[in-house]
Amino acid sequence: MDLSLSDEERELREAARRFARKEIAPVAERMDREEYFPRDVFRRLGDQGFLGITIPTVYGGLGLSYLAQALILEEIARVSPALALSVGAHSNLFADNLARNGTPAQCESALPAIVTGQSVGALALTEPQAGSDAVAVRTRAEKRGDHYVLNGSKQFITNGPVADWLLVYAKTAPERGAHGISAFLVSSETPGFTVAKRLDKMGMRGSPTGELSFQDCPVPADHLVGEENAGVAIMMSGLNVERAVLGGIPVGIMAECLERSVEYARTREQFGQKIGHFELVQAKLADMYADLEASRWLVAAALDSVGRDRRSLRASAAALTFASEASTRHALAAIQIHGGYGYMRDLPLERLARDAKLLEIGAGTSEIRRLVVARELLGPEFREPPAEGAGRERL
Repeated sequence: MDLSLSDEERELREAARRFARKEIAPVAERMDREEYFPRDVFRRLGDQGFLGITIPTVYGGLGLSYLAQALILEEIARVSPALALSVGAHSNLFADNLARNGTPAQCESALPAIVTGQSVGALALTEPQAGSDAVAVRTRAEKRGDHYVLNGSKQFITNGPVADWLLVYAKTAPERGAHGISAFLVSSETPGFTVAKRLDKMGMRGSPTGELSFQDCPVPADHLVGEENAGVAIMMSGLNVERAVLGGIPVGIMAECLERSVEYARTREQFGQKIGHFELVQAKLADMYADLEASRWLVAAALDSVGRDRRSLRASAAALTFASEASTRHALAAIQIHGGYGYMRDLPLERLARDAKLLEIGAGTSEIRRLVVARELLGPEFREPPAEGAGRERL
């Protein structure tokens, strides 16, 4: 596999890096401390084209690859993994999903404002009783004439408290289990929709997460995304792409931790010499570098895989599992290298470590992802029906 970037991809990555350092870095600490979501910065991301990387140009997007989208998330994550998570939920979980599965009318109604950042998008799947077993959703959508009526609640929804548009999964035929789920395009202005609670998290604090309530919400029938009772296919393909694209976030965390650790080891003196001379510090740097490069390869392979075949799940599941666990491990190693300074909030390392942990939980826990990989390796005899292992605890 060729990992070299095109001129366009390199220019896009450099532009994202400059933007992140200039526009996002000054508010990153406030985002974490105050659970602050910078709508003005978000809109400027849209102005630069960073919110519609894979969206067709007819809706204002750039029409580029999933690799290009992951590169943007990597650069944002080096400064603020929380904002990278919100951008990923907005651009991939909502916008890319709608662009691939929605009708032209649905896309035209939502995507232009999503691409510019004037509107915020979210995916509403997880529920209080349906986390890793995502297809056990209880939210109902009952057909009544020319509209559906939604009732239920959603939990751990990234961008939920600030979303203008949501892609919502609900049961339209509960008796059919996983084959009775449908997807709907829902405006936050719909009567009966409320943000029940904004959730307080350990990390990713600048990415708003909420509990959502739907009480007799009328949704026009033409806002059904895809066919009725065929939502599980949209769900699974979306999850597969999500895992691959979000792999850019742990890669960004590791890249930032490695760069800061190398610079610190070159300059910090203890016992009369630079700590970069200490073999145990060298070992940490070497391990960090090896896992970063391995993660880049795995994520790139996953992005290539989902671009060609969204039915094969193991590449994206393996990539995000490896990269997310490595990012948590090496964010802690970076703190260790920096000693007491690394533990202080003056440096972003403790924030990066807290943010990294989420990536072992969201988009399918590490445990669920391992099941996905193993069952696909073993073959059809060992695969569960779609109702098993399809979901995640999503934040």
